[in-house]
Amino acid sequence: MNSKTTKTIYWTGASLISLWFGLSGFCELTKNPIVWDITVKLGYPAHFIYILGVAKLSGVAVLLTPNRLLRLKEWVFAGIFFDIIFAFFSKIAVLGFPATIDAMIAFTIISVTYIMFRKLYPVTYAKPVNV
Repeated sequence: MNSKTTKTIYWTGASLISLWFGLSGFCELTKNPIVWDITVKLGYPAHFIYILGVAKLSGVAVLLTPNRLLRLKEWVFAGIFFDIIFAFFSKIAVLGFPATIDAMIAFTIISVTYIMFRKLYPVTYAKPVNV
């Protein structure tokens, strides 16, 4: 796979996840009944929902910053993975399997996006300098 294809897949995935999580974060902060009621039904307290909204919008801002904040992007990917995994298990426990379809789709998108991120920005390790 060439670099252009990798970049296209990465930015498509990053855009889709950013749209998904940006809209979700905005709905959590504005107390939109569609998102808010489901999250409350899953057992999450109100103060946590607001924190989640801020974290999602902050993560979207970092994810959409090109060629910068690479270490912070790693944390954003981790946060998104955790959010999706917790959503999956919360929904399967409270709402049943059909409610988890969105989490499975999001997990697939973020997994492919992260793989492309690693291809674009491979990890390089350096020996520590003796002090």
